[in-house]
Amino acid sequence: MLFEGKLEKNNRDYLVRLLNLDDMGKITELQADVVEDLKEKGNLQPLTHGEYTYILKGNGLMIGAFSGTELIAFRALLIPPLDDEHLGHDIGLQASELPRVIYQEISIVHPYYRGNRLQQTLAHLIMEELRTLGQSFMYVACTVAPFNIPSLKDKFKQGMEVAALKMKYGNQLRYIFVKRMESEDAGGEISNIAKVPMGDIEGQQALLKCGWRGISLEEEDGDYRILYVKR
Repeated sequence: MLFEGKLEKNNRDYLVRLLNLDDMGKITELQADVVEDLKEKGNLQPLTHGEYTYILKGNGLMIGAFSGTELIAFRALLIPPLDDEHLGHDIGLQASELPRVIYQEISIVHPYYRGNRLQQTLAHLIMEELRTLGQSFMYVACTVAPFNIPSLKDKFKQGMEVAALKMKYGNQLRYIFVKRMESEDAGGEISNIAKVPMGDIEGQQALLKCGWRGISLEEEDGDYRILYVKR
């Protein structure tokens, strides 16, 4: 067991532990429930049974939160294959750095249990657990769909930054986030700041190509903007 806590919104206790292949049925069932509840299906890229098996057989890490025997949330880290789709290529890493990248993969919370900060709690716990594995990862990376506001907030709260905005998974637009793990901030003095509407894709891509990074999300009168900085 990694953690015990209280679901304040639901007035129930829960615990967090590592997941394994015996949990596969509960993992896929929870994913199906969350996908069915989504209004925008494109905001989540579900994993297949084979992809979960790949992670659980030693190519990553998965932790889950349980209320009683019910799996109510989980997060996954993936050690990615060194192929042409590797996110390191998208954010300008050298080939020698690619083996030191780990992905934050899928993050799932049952709709009934949202509002208990489970996503943030699991994010902290899984990154702490990663440090105990003894593998020398330097970067954590992931993708998030524009306007997937909960996931964007989750990544920015972890100190991750937008390094690219491009088509992935065939033809789906995604922000590509990255964080250098041994530092709490990216370092370097900020020389310029720009707030760009999330819907202005070309404007964001132009900044990113010039070395800007997205560091936070802002909302004003229902409109969302990404705060970009140049160091």
